Amino acid sequence: MSGRKMQRAHRPGRQRGVAVITALLLTTLAVTIVASLFWQQQVQVRSMENQRLQLQTRWILRGALDLSRLILNQDYLDSPNFTQLNGVWATPLEETRLDDYIERERQDGESFNASLSGRMVDAQSRYNLANLASAKAVKTDELVVFQRLLANLKLDSGLALATANMVANAQVAATTQQNPAQSSASAEPIELVRVEDLLALSGFTPQSIEQLRDYVIILPSATPVNVNTAPAELIAALVPNLSLSDAAAAVSTRNRGVYYRDVAAFTSVTQVAAAMRASAGAAMVAVAVKSNYFLAYSRVRLDRAALDTQSLLSRPNAPNTSVVWIREN
Repeated sequence: MSGRKMQRAHRPGRQRGVAVITALLLTTLAVTIVASLFWQQQVQVRSMENQRLQLQTRWILRGALDLSRLILNQDYLDSPNFTQLNGVWATPLEETRLDDYIERERQDGESFNASLSGRMVDAQSRYNLANLASAKAVKTDELVVFQRLLANLKLDSGLALATANMVANAQVAATTQQNPAQSSASAEPIELVRVEDLLALSGFTPQSIEQLRDYVIILPSATPVNVNTAPAELIAALVPNLSLSDAAAAVSTRNRGVYYRDVAAFTSVTQVAAAMRASAGAAMVAVAVKSNYFLAYSRVRLDRAALDTQSLLSRPNAPNTSVVWIREN
């Protein structure tokens, strides 16, 4: 009897222990659920904040592009017949704080680190690879220019022909897209969109692409090189028999403020005229002294969000600049 009584006496204690453990488990479960809910809420809030910051950076970028267009329009009004490196468009925008700009969007306790910087580059100061072919055929005179440019940059000039064929084949691909009946089962050629696309050709390396980056570009249509803004390596490639040292001397004179107001002023430069006389009548490809395409580089920083972009702006023969494309880096 005494043993049974002792067993009955221990049962309430065991039940109380089980109840305590159950209560602890339920409390732990409840805390875990609440913590998970709070964590999910924080993630959602953070995601919404990031989306808001990204949206604000894009609005700031849009304002920066509008400013770039305004500057290019004003530059055209100031000098409609030529483009030069000392124009207002060439003045870079150093990193500028924008705290006052977003004051209306700031909430209590928020502290934004907002800034904008940017610069513009004359896209026609670079050799346009679209010049290499026309009507699906390689242009021999332009091919020679690109060969000389590659040689001036200490790169394999033999890559010029492969590049020209790539451009011509891309024009074939564009024509095929316009006329589906002419399409074939073969793989379509790669269209050049940016300089990095040259890596598809055997012989080009990431290092050679970096060397070429500031000297070549792919624009929507063929364009002449602006001799008022082009570097010496490209000018030496444009003029037959013009040495790199003579081109550098011409660029040095230009950089001292002597810009060409027409093509005749460029061809009358001592070094250029002498090279053309020595070329035994070899024609020079078309060049220009003004530009219609510009690259705008912008960097927007807003709190923890940052956006780097490259935009191509087109300025036709009237002060009406438009955005051709925008690429995020």
